[in-house]
Amino acid sequence: MILSDSAIAGALQRKEIVIEPFDMECLGSNSYDVHLGPLLTCYNKAQLDSKKDNETINFTIPDYGLLLTPGRIYLGSTVEYTESHKHVPFLDGKSSIGRLGIFIHATAGRGDVGFCNHWTLELIVTQPVTVYAGMKIGQLFFYETKGKVMNPYNKKKDAKYTKVSSDPQSSQMYKNFKEEDNGNKKQDN
Repeated sequence: MILSDSAIAGALQRKEIVIEPFDMECLGSNSYDVHLGPLLTCYNKAQLDSKKDNETINFTIPDYGLLLTPGRIYLGSTVEYTESHKHVPFLDGKSSIGRLGIFIHATAGRGDVGFCNHWTLELIVTQPVTVYAGMKIGQLFFYETKGKVMNPYNKKKDAKYTKVSSDPQSSQMYKNFKEEDNGNKKQDN
């Protein structure tokens, strides 16, 4: 079940959900609008390797905007820092953003209970489009969980995105391979 505006407001008061900065004007009937942060990150190379920490380059979005082009993934972040200690957060693009051909996440729209950070956005565009720092980019929904959460994200030993940063965070998939490699070495001995 998705939380309504009054349920989100109640969860904020109880600190089950944290949104900073919070603006009541951004609270919709069953979601909260989030904004694009001032920094975008791109990978330096056209070919990426999932076993490596791929090099990135950062761009600050100027006041006159930044033109995004197809064929590239731009990592952005939300201005808002969020925490969810009881509900599953879900980030989706605003319909006005979708109608411009901007996708804000390729695969990672759902968060975990215990996620405490800014959201990294995986921006992909279908045609050239200019974006601006601070523009409304998405909306957060919160789903109820059934049963006790035994392993919240911020308590997991292998959680990769727990270091709080307002900057976009590039893929840390390579850490999975290092963990698997270490596990294999232990098994071989």
